[in-house]
Amino acid sequence: MANPKRRHSRQRRDKRRTNWKIKSRGLSLCPQCKSAKLPHRVCPTCGFYKGKEVVSVAIA
Repeated sequence: MANPKRRHSRQRRDKRRTNWKIKSRGLSLCPQCKSAKLPHRVCPTCGFYKGKEVVSVAIA
């Protein structure tokens, strides 16, 4: 196996890592309560999915 003869510089290493970014989550608005939620999932705030109440949420 080939081994590097010299150490790579910090600049060269960091150039390779420039695309290591965390992507933001694609959030959508709940049509019932207008809070942010993940698409295709039950709203954690109101418990609705596709216009129907799927989970009863206790308001604290």
